[in-house]
Amino acid sequence: MQTQQRSSDDDERAMADLAEVSDWTAVWGPPGPGFEAIGERVVRATAATGWMPWLPGNIDPERFSWGMITPRETVMLLLPDAVLPESPRSGWSAYGIGPDELSPAETGLDEHWPAELERGRRHWGVPVYVGPGSDPRVPAEWRNRRRHLAVWLRPGAEIHLYATQPDADTPQAGFGYSVYASEVA
Repeated sequence: MQTQQRSSDDDERAMADLAEVSDWTAVWGPPGPGFEAIGERVVRATAATGWMPWLPGNIDPERFSWGMITPRETVMLLLPDAVLPESPRSGWSAYGIGPDELSPAETGLDEHWPAELERGRRHWGVPVYVGPGSDPRVPAEWRNRRRHLAVWLRPGAEIHLYATQPDADTPQAGFGYSVYASEVA
């Protein structure tokens, strides 16, 4: 297993960009592929966030996503029901994890989780959930894929900060965060 510790500067900027969006309901809309649907999503997201779209080019008619650039120059991937920062993940991570190295990788995640959680709290306030990704209250699609999970609610969205759960099929571990469309706000 190899580990690395990167600067948190990229994540600090991306988290601040996400924190500035107080109401995500205007970002989401009908899903759909192709230029027209993507264009509508980009117009909504630009109006709601102030982020600028990448220059248009040849759009694959099966494509659902588009890149947006924030004033802090963070690249955000805009999906029909999610926004994913494309910033290099900073902080601690491990890769090339062998089957006998799962425990040390989990220990690394456990040791670095408090600092990641504190960074999220600085930008987004007090989370509504902090706990293991295996908790039965975590939706099935995420359960057991996250070692640690914190969730913040915003109108129209949930912000998830998480530590991945390494296993035999996932030989890397680190921290990430995303915004997901939500019916609850």
